[in-house]
Amino acid sequence: MRTPVHSGAGGLSKGTASVWRRLGAFACLLAAGLLLAACAGMQEPSTAESKASTPAPAAEEAMTPAQRKEHERLVTSYGGAYNDPKLQAQIQQIVTRLVAASERPDQKYRVTILNSPAINAFALPNGSLYVTRGLLSLASDNSELASVLAHEMAHVIANHAATREDQMKQAVLVSRVISDVVNDSDLGALALAKSRISLASFSRGQELEADAIGVGISARAGFDPYGAERFLTTMGQQANLKSSSMNQSASGEQADFLATHPATPERISIVMANAREYASPKNPGERDRAQYLAAIDGLVYGDDPKEGFIRGRRFFHPKLGFTFTAPEGFALENTSQAVLGASTTGREALRLDAVRVGGDQSLAQYLSSGWIDGVEVSSVESLVLNGFPAATAVARGEQWSFRMFAIRFGSDVYRLIFAARELTPELDAGFREAAETFRRVSIEESDNVKPLRIRIVTAGLTDTPEKLAAKMDVQDRQMERFLILNGLQRGDKLAYGEQYKIIAE
Repeated sequence: MRTPVHSGAGGLSKGTASVWRRLGAFACLLAAGLLLAACAGMQEPSTAESKASTPAPAAEEAMTPAQRKEHERLVTSYGGAYNDPKLQAQIQQIVTRLVAASERPDQKYRVTILNSPAINAFALPNGSLYVTRGLLSLASDNSELASVLAHEMAHVIANHAATREDQMKQAVLVSRVISDVVNDSDLGALALAKSRISLASFSRGQELEADAIGVGISARAGFDPYGAERFLTTMGQQANLKSSSMNQSASGEQADFLATHPATPERISIVMANAREYASPKNPGERDRAQYLAAIDGLVYGDDPKEGFIRGRRFFHPKLGFTFTAPEGFALENTSQAVLGASTTGREALRLDAVRVGGDQSLAQYLSSGWIDGVEVSSVESLVLNGFPAATAVARGEQWSFRMFAIRFGSDVYRLIFAARELTPELDAGFREAAETFRRVSIEESDNVKPLRIRIVTAGLTDTPEKLAAKMDVQDRQMERFLILNGLQRGDKLAYGEQYKIIAE
């Protein structure tokens, strides 16, 4: 949720309200967000660690105006660039080795670390490579990161992005011809939809091709080619952990994602076969685990406080100066438009966003103004929450009912909207109790907030996964998160003197 995101007085329009009547999709949306585009979060101006999205002068000079615009758009949408010279130098060393071993050693690459907790990496046709700090925190050695970077370089080498763009232009052209010449917009839309399906299938082929090319590049550069298998396995486990934190409804969100990306088991089996062509599992190549862990020691993990962050059920925004706590059993997700939440059953959800409401309109009038369907006028009431003017009301749809709050905080109005399949008196009381946790935070409280970071610790003689997991500053499933973060399985023992990742302030 940016600083702040103003949905406007219209806010959740009647068209958008239909989306809220399908809030069961929230769980899938939050789970799919792990591997899809990152959420920038409620953003404040840049800090020393996350700089503005402007590229470095040398990189900017090498870009055309169009490339620079695309670069800035991508970086901005991913929370800005993450500034860590030590880590940047480490990544550049890996890229230099990979380029020399690639099919196009003349190709120049520029790497940008994105200040996003999402697990993602991608490339532009001009050689601009992007990797999120969320992905960097999940990798455990140089070979795993090399597998990701080599995969993205393979997309550039194989000209995938340019091919996709040409294919899409052709699809749009065909749909326009049908719409204009045949004078049938429905047929044109159908043609475009079918073209998109074929493009999705082609994209699956591109991903698998990039896997094969990337494994070869990584192996020839001297890295362990099995790093791709290890990282894909870890990424799949992280995705399962993320999705299992909520009860996913049968929406089409995840199916759409999988339609354009090969399922992880499929990719793992293929990269394993590719790796065997270059090295034996007994003598695979360099991993450089210690060097990589030293480079990511101190890396910010999860939400950046400047964007607002989540600790368990609590959302805290030190820069904007407010906090609130979701009802028991809710999991929260900070997105670029709003803070979203859903219960473990998937039958309750919430949304927090910001709007502008003119001073000539009361909050009670705003709730009744028609930006969401089904408001019960008799339920509208004015109140005060922790010293802030507020109003609340109930709205009912076909499948969902809503308890809505509008809270005036400074020059903005924050909407806290709870949704339930069945708005019982007990649930309604719980929603009201949660709304009453919305409060101002003191300057001292804000100053004391520290981001979570990756910390590297060395295992002692008596250390076990359980002991190190207990040191993690996470709210739930410490053991599972520790194992995934370190590429371990249940039952694995720690090696004395070996280094491991934990999450701590």
